[in-house]
Amino acid sequence: MTETVQISLQDAFSLLAQVFERSGAPKGVATSVAHALVAAESEGQIGHGFSRVADYAAQLQSGKINPNADMVLTRPAPASLHVLADYGFAYPAIDAALAAGLPLAREMGIAVMTIGNSHHCGALAIHVEKIAQAGLVGLMVANTPKAIAPWGAKDPVFGTNPIAFATPVKDAPPLVIDLSLSVVARGKVMAAKKAGKPIPKGWALDAKGQPTTDPEAALEGTMLPIGDAKGTTLALMIEVLASALTGSAFSAEAGSFFHADGPRPNVGQTIIAIDPGSRSDFGARVKTLLDQIAAMPGARLPGARRHAAIARAESDGLQVPAHLFHQVQKLANPDAQT
Repeated sequence: MTETVQISLQDAFSLLAQVFERSGAPKGVATSVAHALVAAESEGQIGHGFSRVADYAAQLQSGKINPNADMVLTRPAPASLHVLADYGFAYPAIDAALAAGLPLAREMGIAVMTIGNSHHCGALAIHVEKIAQAGLVGLMVANTPKAIAPWGAKDPVFGTNPIAFATPVKDAPPLVIDLSLSVVARGKVMAAKKAGKPIPKGWALDAKGQPTTDPEAALEGTMLPIGDAKGTTLALMIEVLASALTGSAFSAEAGSFFHADGPRPNVGQTIIAIDPGSRSDFGARVKTLLDQIAAMPGARLPGARRHAAIARAESDGLQVPAHLFHQVQKLANPDAQT
């Protein structure tokens, strides 16, 4: 069993923010990134939480992540916004897009927010949930560095290209759906590598196209898509929406999220917010549908485990693998005695 360290959400946030400030990020940027990573860890998305801190810090220090990004937000059309992230963190760019985009969606009925020249955006669930909490329907897609081969081919072209959706539900928390188009998120493979553990069969292929349980070989090879050919078709759709539409690099051109050297990722994200408007029974209609599903024997609604994980984290704090906790602690206080 992996040894863990228990830490409160507030202490986790303070620790991570300290790392990013020490690594060169302005206070507001460090705050945005720390909030996103703690939220991801809270909901059980461990590949987007503490496991990312050392990589982010190294990329800040090397300049691969622009610590002083000069974001530019424009409104190219009445119902659309575009944010140039200037090769900085994705999180403050997403924050800026939502701050302007949610009022725009209420004004126009819909808002399309595109983010270009961006970086890893973590767990999409935390972003679309904010849209649903504002009473709107949210959809988000993102492209990531190449990891999935077109169906029938061996060489990766598409990223794991996640997609997320959230909707308000009357008298209940929002319904939030977040999935990558690989069988599992690539961050889980990286987390397994850092923990020195094998990955299950069926997650990935090595560089020769053979099944592997070695996370390092998997990272050098390709991830298996969900739904076989259908998964790669969806990855292509997201590639167009997140990359071509935002003016960002295609997944096959993007730099790594993990290494401090090499080209910047320069990936993109697209977010859509829809106002149900005069359909005053919208939230009730969604609840009726979800209640019908929940009443079926054996059925499980998406998000049940996520809600339970968040509730545990809010009550008891986080259980962080000890090796990651001590790594982050050292980054926050490099001169401290161990």
